Amino acid sequence: MDLAFTRDEEAFRAEARSWLRAHVPAVALPSLETAEGFAAHRAWEAELAADRWSVVDWPAAYGGRDSGLIRWLLFEEEYHAAGAPGRVGQNGVSLLAPTLFEHGTEEQRARVLPPMACGRTVWAQAWSEPEAGSDLASLRSKALRTDGGWLLTGQKTWSSRAAFADRAFGLFRTDPDTPKPHQGLTYLMFDLRAPGVTVRPIARLDGRPAFAELFLDEVFVPDEDVIGEPGQGWRIAMSTAGNERGLKLRSPGRYLAAADRLLDLWRTQGCPASTRDRVADALIGARAYQLFTHAAASRVLDGEALGPESSLNKVFWSEYDIALAETALDLLGEEGESADTDWAERYVFALAGPIYAGTNEIQRDIVAERLLGLPKGRR
Repeated sequence: MDLAFTRDEEAFRAEARSWLRAHVPAVALPSLETAEGFAAHRAWEAELAADRWSVVDWPAAYGGRDSGLIRWLLFEEEYHAAGAPGRVGQNGVSLLAPTLFEHGTEEQRARVLPPMACGRTVWAQAWSEPEAGSDLASLRSKALRTDGGWLLTGQKTWSSRAAFADRAFGLFRTDPDTPKPHQGLTYLMFDLRAPGVTVRPIARLDGRPAFAELFLDEVFVPDEDVIGEPGQGWRIAMSTAGNERGLKLRSPGRYLAAADRLLDLWRTQGCPASTRDRVADALIGARAYQLFTHAAASRVLDGEALGPESSLNKVFWSEYDIALAETALDLLGEEGESADTDWAERYVFALAGPIYAGTNEIQRDIVAERLLGLPKGRR
C-alpha cells in the first residue's frame, strides 16, 4: 500500500475542493427525512450530477468520471470537509449500483444508473421483513411467475428512504421447496408507485419518517428487473452486503470531518478535561478508519475481494458514530439535546447503525468464525 498520492490525484482533490467551495449551499438544507428536505436533496443530487460529481468513480457513460476508488475516497474527504449535504441517493449509489456493475446486464445499467446518478430516481432498500430480523434468509415475501415477469406479495419493513423514494430493491422467495432457506431467492427491483404497493412511513425518535413499511399485493415486476439469475439472489445479496458494510456506504471522509468538528466544538466549550480523552479517541479513530479503508481499497484494486473484513468495518463505523455524537451532545449539554441541532440529528441516525446492514452481533459472529477461525456459537 502506497500512502503517497500522485500529482494527478492531488490535482483531482484540488478540483473537487474548488467546485465544492463554489456550490455547497451556504445554508444547510432541511432534513432529508422530510418531504421538503427530500426534494431539496434531490435537487442537490442533480446539481452534483450536472458537473459529474455525483458518482465520480462510475464510468463516464453513466454520469461518472472513471476516477477509481482512491479518487473517490479523496472526493469524499473533500465533500464532508466542505460540509456538503447528506446524499439522498445513497442506497442506490452505494448499494444497488455496485450490484448492477457486478451482476446486472448492460441494458439494466444503461436504464437504471443515469437517473440514479442525477437523483431523478431515488432508491429504497427493501430487505428487512417482520420476524426475519437479521436472519435475512428466513424472509417470506414471495415472487410468483407470471407472463412476462413476477408478482410480488408480502411485507417489508424498516425500508430506508422508502417514505419518499421512487423505487426499491430486495430479495423475494421464488422457490419455496428448496432444502435450505438461502436457496430459491431472487433479487428484484420494483416501483414503489406501482399498483398493489402500499407505503406506510415509520417515524424515527424525532418523529421524522426515515423508514417505511411496504405492503405488496401481487405487484407486477417485469423480467427485465430481475438482477442475475432467478434463484441466485442470496449470492448477489451478499455482494451488496459486502459493499454496504465494507467500503462504499460509510467513507472515512465522513468521520474525519466529524472528528474535526468535534474538536472545534470542544475548544469552543472551553476544552473541558472531562471529555478530552473521548475527543482524542475520536480523532485517532477517524484516522485509523481512514488508513484501514485505504488499505481495503488497495486490495480491491489489486483484484482481491472485500471478504469478511467488511464486518470489521461495519462494527467499527457504527459504534464510532454513536460515540462521536454522544461526546458532542455531552459537550453541548441541555442545548444539544433540546435543540434541533446537526449533532442531535446525527445521534438519532447513529443509533440505528448497529442494527442496519446486518446487526453487530451477526458481524461479530462473522469475524469470530471466518477471520479468527473460532467454532460456531449457538444460534
